Amino acid sequence: MITGDLKNKVDRVWDAFWSGGIANPLEVIEQITYLLFIRRLDDLQTLAEKKANRTGQPVEGPLFQPGQDELRWSRFKSREPGVMFKIVGAGVFPLLRTLGGDGSTYSEHMKDARFTIPTPALLSRVVDMLDDIPMDNRDTTGDLYEYMLSKIASAGQNGQFRTPRHIIKLMVNMTAPQPTDEVCDPAAGTSGFLVAASEYVREHHPSVMTDAKQREHFHHGMFHGYDFDSTMLRIGSMNMLLHGVEQPDIRYRDSLSEGASDEEGSYSLILANPPFAGSLDNESTSKDLQRVVKTKKTELLFLALFLRLLKPGGRAAVIVPDGVLFGSSKAHKDLRRILVEDQKLEAVVKLPSGVFKPYAGVSTAILFFTKTNSGGTDHVWFYDVHADGFSLDDKRNPIEANDLPDVLARGLSASEPGSPERDRARTDQSFLVPKADIAAQSYDLSLNRYREAVHDEVEHRAPLDILADLENLEAEIQHGLADLRALLS
Repeated sequence: MITGDLKNKVDRVWDAFWSGGIANPLEVIEQITYLLFIRRLDDLQTLAEKKANRTGQPVEGPLFQPGQDELRWSRFKSREPGVMFKIVGAGVFPLLRTLGGDGSTYSEHMKDARFTIPTPALLSRVVDMLDDIPMDNRDTTGDLYEYMLSKIASAGQNGQFRTPRHIIKLMVNMTAPQPTDEVCDPAAGTSGFLVAASEYVREHHPSVMTDAKQREHFHHGMFHGYDFDSTMLRIGSMNMLLHGVEQPDIRYRDSLSEGASDEEGSYSLILANPPFAGSLDNESTSKDLQRVVKTKKTELLFLALFLRLLKPGGRAAVIVPDGVLFGSSKAHKDLRRILVEDQKLEAVVKLPSGVFKPYAGVSTAILFFTKTNSGGTDHVWFYDVHADGFSLDDKRNPIEANDLPDVLARGLSASEPGSPERDRARTDQSFLVPKADIAAQSYDLSLNRYREAVHDEVEHRAPLDILADLENLEAEIQHGLADLRALLS
């Protein structure tokens, strides 16, 4: 958890950029990303030098070649602002664009790095502030970066790139990533889902850092993310780096385009909140996906993509707009039928419409399913989330009411034979619905379709008694009017 002191330091860095003439929150975080990356490179070089001194061997894969010492963070941070500005602009950034980095995919996303800090004074201020922030603890650096990412949403711009962290955590905890998983987010954005999955594995499977084979898989083969925004790729890559993942597979890709689904059956877990606004041109959309579901709607195409990318036995937790649950088009019905009849649909968790405020008020739900290609749906578990721990207005202030712990506790046991959920009535907040009932409703997955409303029994008086009371009241009014008339005459 980020402390108040560290939070204030980040706020001061952010304010310095704004007062220095950079107002776009994405540009601010991108420039901070570059500077943090530069600092990370210097830290890696320092570690390699210490190892070389202990072993008496030369430095393995030096990041800075002889004559490039002035480009290191530890060297230029104390230089006069004008000199520092020249070193960073004319030396460090050209190095970033060509450097092999730490041998990871990060360098690929730095090839278009642009230095846009406008003045030496601003650069000097920002470098001093960033140097004062401790970056040697993985949890601290990760929380710092998450806090900076949250500012994209709170600024009201490009917030669609960020899913609330507590919603991500629920989805990750429900799917319980394992050390052997290959996790993919085909609409990765800032890599929030991949980061949360990595943190879950570290916490619940400590052996992943001590077993050589597991550690190699964790750093080089476990995490895969795609996006077609180069800024998001850079930010997402740095997010992974600051959370201790050395070489994730973060790549440029339009996930719905022709040829993007080449990696059929490659992943065992998909976590995603794909974009679902608008539709695509038929010419640019993958024909493989359109063979699964004939549509131009992105939310349906992404679901088809998830099914294609998953291995048999692979599982998914994905956010979809409510329209996917009850849409009446053939494409909507076909895709829901596939989920229920051909795969194993496990749960539909309905989220309140304010979860994505202030930048979106759309109603959404989380779908949990497993790819089987042979059916397996027995019952589908539904949960109606009323509160997520935050107010559902634009301010999203913390509140006491929070259903998410209950969702997790009930959801993990919902499919078990002796689960208490099997005895829940459809008037409750959560309940199970047999597959046959869903099929009978054209595979409608909206919770309200199956919820039973509770009607309070109200006893009414006999109509003749009510009429008698009205007649008595009318007689009293007439008597009063007669008395009033007598007084006035």
